[in-house]
Amino acid sequence: MAHHSRISDEVLDAIERDRADGISSPEILEFFASHDVKFSEATLRKYVQLGLLPRSVRVGRKGKHQGSQGLYPAGVLRKILRIKEMMAQDYTIEEIQKEFLFVRGDIEELERILDKIFDTLKEASKVRRSELSGRAISQDLASAEGLAKDLLAKLEMIEERLMAHARLSRTAVAV
Repeated sequence: MAHHSRISDEVLDAIERDRADGISSPEILEFFASHDVKFSEATLRKYVQLGLLPRSVRVGRKGKHQGSQGLYPAGVLRKILRIKEMMAQDYTIEEIQKEFLFVRGDIEELERILDKIFDTLKEASKVRRSELSGRAISQDLASAEGLAKDLLAKLEMIEERLMAHARLSRTAVAV
């Protein structure tokens, strides 16, 4: 599988599961290096500046005096591979920005906002769990979280379809 920029979905899914809290830039670089994909810190910074990737979020490290580290959403690996693919197909940065990222950033923002809402609601429901309604509330929360996940997945799927369509119409023009 070496020297192949197509890293399997299973591998990416596993990382997105394990690193749901986010992934640091050294980890991103290490991941690509271990899969023989050329990718540098400078390129990462450039993609972020161009708005192709979300900015990292400062997250405090567990433990005393650990400071904070910048974490990117784990989905950033998949996104970098997609950008590299499109560049290999001679898409311009403008085309990539237009066709590929028109809603991606907003979807990620929505995901972050929803996560924050659920965290807050879970905390609040822990405090009130002793009351009889606590059980019903946690069931409602679980159900709402499922709906949120489905919504995000559906939006990403729609965006994927539109992207694929844009790619097809672009190749039709190029012929």
